[in-house]
Amino acid sequence: MTDYARAERRQLADLLQQVGPDQPTVNAGWTTRDLAAHLAVRDRRPDAMIGMLIPPLAGHGEHVRLAKAARPYAEIVLEVRTPPWWSPVSNPLVDALTNTVEFFIHHEDVRRAQSGWAPRPPDEARDRQIWRAVGLLGRLSYRSSPVAVTLRRPDGAEHAVRSGPRTVILTGEPGELLLHAAGRDECVVHPEGEPADVAAVMALDRGL
Repeated sequence: MTDYARAERRQLADLLQQVGPDQPTVNAGWTTRDLAAHLAVRDRRPDAMIGMLIPPLAGHGEHVRLAKAARPYAEIVLEVRTPPWWSPVSNPLVDALTNTVEFFIHHEDVRRAQSGWAPRPPDEARDRQIWRAVGLLGRLSYRSSPVAVTLRRPDGAEHAVRSGPRTVILTGEPGELLLHAAGRDECVVHPEGEPADVAAVMALDRGL
């Protein structure tokens, strides 16, 4: 079985090295250097990542990330490629659980900021892992929707992630639905519903 967490990490590190430190990413205001620094810090500095969960500590996390970003780019990319064995989010016991989705999203953050991008072809095993995460992330991302939201795969499988008076259905491959739920507009999803409801869902502040 393919280890998708490691595969996505390796492919992302290759892409970061290929495009260089100053390319844009889908993350507003972040260059490839910024994204690489975020990932290196995530693996090595749990004290800095707590700021993502506890807003008063966000300043500390950003200070650590900026210090990492100031280091030589090749060094940062090497750290992205080779996490320490003791990392709380990348050790062998939790790597697949914590990193398959994380690195798929960030890999696409770089890919889709480049001209001429296209969605990757479906991969049954990878998409099975991603689909499991879509339901959980969707419940968080669409929690403020004024209408019901259902996420649907092309094969008809669904996650009903928000209840409400009417329903907007978003159809797409699991990876595309994951990216939309994570707040990325650079994805291929097909909305169905009343125009005003669709507009409201598409304008939501999605993601965490």
